[in-house]
Amino acid sequence: MEIPDSSLMKQLSRPELFDFEGVSMVQYFTDNWEKVKNFQARPDDILIVTYPKAGTTWISYILDLLYFGNDAPERQTSQPIYMRVPFLESCFKMMPPGTELADNLPTSPRLIKTHLPVQLVPKSFWEQNSRIVYVARNAKDNAVSYFHFDRMNMVQPEPGDWNTFLQKFMEGKNVFGPWYDHVSGWWEKKLTYSNLLYMFYEDLVEDTGRELEHLCSFLGLSTPIEEREKITKGVQFDAMKQNKMTNYSTVPVMDFKISPFMRKGKVGDWKNHFTVAQNEQFDEVYKQKMKNTTVKFRTEI
Repeated sequence: MEIPDSSLMKQLSRPELFDFEGVSMVQYFTDNWEKVKNFQARPDDILIVTYPKAGTTWISYILDLLYFGNDAPERQTSQPIYMRVPFLESCFKMMPPGTELADNLPTSPRLIKTHLPVQLVPKSFWEQNSRIVYVARNAKDNAVSYFHFDRMNMVQPEPGDWNTFLQKFMEGKNVFGPWYDHVSGWWEKKLTYSNLLYMFYEDLVEDTGRELEHLCSFLGLSTPIEEREKITKGVQFDAMKQNKMTNYSTVPVMDFKISPFMRKGKVGDWKNHFTVAQNEQFDEVYKQKMKNTTVKFRTEI
């Protein structure tokens, strides 16, 4: 896929949000729903789950290197991450749907990513007892990242200005529904489903090596320490931002003139965006929405 040309950008009209089984969605994630719903998982599949802009590509790349970094070095240089780790519910005109890409993956295990809230995940993943890695990011940084992503991604609804977007975020009117329901729904699932590892973006930023160790023990991998150190170096934000196979610069629907797909990858960048009033309002809403869950986040490290 070539770098996008502006004519393609102009032809794309931004999608409208609509309610889909109680969750805000756009057609690009519902057009192939029958196949998504009936997707056949396998016991050795690893499903990567995040709310959008919570470290999806990061964790995908880490897992890809853990499993296939040594066997197939050319895979790392010739195939973009979104082909190696298909986006299950995606249905974009410019490439095969995610279900088809996943079905055709030659690897074992298959690494598959999704942004679906817990109640919409194909039931075969539970039936097969597939392993699931969930990454959650604090709401303030997640909102900022999602805002910049929506500005540059033509297959997302028009975000409006920062204040407009933030109000929508607090109301849960984003693609894939409310952040609050997503992170707490998956947190609850962990209580009854033991094959789920729940990770935090902030922990990954603070100490990637330590989190890599947790990941290996969850997956039953005995990756040698020098291999883990090499991976830790390779997945640092600046390295991935420069890497054409992980930085999404080959995707024709993203306008890098507006913002890069990988912007900062920091914890606490929300402080550069929230006004005092916005922050106070956000904290109020947050307290309300999160009062029934025990999941706790750090907004700085």
